Amino acid sequence: MLNKNYYHDVPKVVQEYLNYQSTIKNKSDNTINEYCLDLRLFLKFLYCDRHRLNAADPDVLESVEITGLDRSFFQTVTLQDAYAFLSYCRSDRQNQERARARKVSCIRAFFKYLKMQNVIPDNPMVNLDSPKLKKSQPKYLTIEQAQKLLMSVDGPNKERDYCILTFFLNCGLRLSELVSMDYNKIRLTADTATMVITGKGNKERTVYLNHACVAALNAYMRVRPKDGVKDRYALFLSDRKQRISRESVQHLVKKYLDKAELGGLGYSVHKLRHTAATLMYQTGKVDLLELKEILGHENLNTTQIYTHIVDQRLKDAVDSNPLADFTQKK
Repeated sequence: MLNKNYYHDVPKVVQEYLNYQSTIKNKSDNTINEYCLDLRLFLKFLYCDRHRLNAADPDVLESVEITGLDRSFFQTVTLQDAYAFLSYCRSDRQNQERARARKVSCIRAFFKYLKMQNVIPDNPMVNLDSPKLKKSQPKYLTIEQAQKLLMSVDGPNKERDYCILTFFLNCGLRLSELVSMDYNKIRLTADTATMVITGKGNKERTVYLNHACVAALNAYMRVRPKDGVKDRYALFLSDRKQRISRESVQHLVKKYLDKAELGGLGYSVHKLRHTAATLMYQTGKVDLLELKEILGHENLNTTQIYTHIVDQRLKDAVDSNPLADFTQKK
């Protein structure tokens, strides 16, 4: 859902840009919120810089009024302003490479829009470079750890929570995809079980449910509230009988990770998605193109991170050979 508090705390041209991204580019509410916050921060920083105010002071930054910034202001923004902003994000806000890269992408797209709308004569951000991202292999649970996590589920919402974890670990869903699931988009037949989910960019895709998912779903649907439900078709409901929130799902995943003695090891909701993808790929029965479709990746390069996991696993297997350190004595 759009955060209207921030959405109306930006210049009119930014609001128009956000509307464009929402209605024409069909970006999700979460993406629009990120764009809004990033541009809001960028413009507040520029205002502080122009007026010699301390942007590192949260109170000063929050008090800055930017709704009145007009065409003439945007025409003065330079490439050096963007790099100064990225430096500020790194040193004063401790933003890591990935967060700064997202801001670069946002600024580039915004100024491309300004040029397209003739708000500015030239786009100063054409050559804005993005921070080099460190390549890291995704963290995932082993099959034994995943089973231990599932076995830890109990309590008054055990059917719901077990179904949520089962869907994450078997289907590789994103958090946003899981909370937006509607039960009327699930089709169960004698031969197959599928669900239509909404992924990044509001793109729909069909995901197949295996036996474990169907069993967990049936168990949950038997106890899912029917009366007084505020969001009629929402699959997963909170105790208040409304669609479960992202925060609630994050909390319950953390709770069961702690209960399974897996807390504090860097695991999270997104790591469950990595676990599903890794376990599917490690079996050798799923190729990269199939995995790309299952995960809803737009680019095959994104899916290729899972090949490195298996390569490392093979290297570790060879290194563990009892003959690994044997050399012929001369």
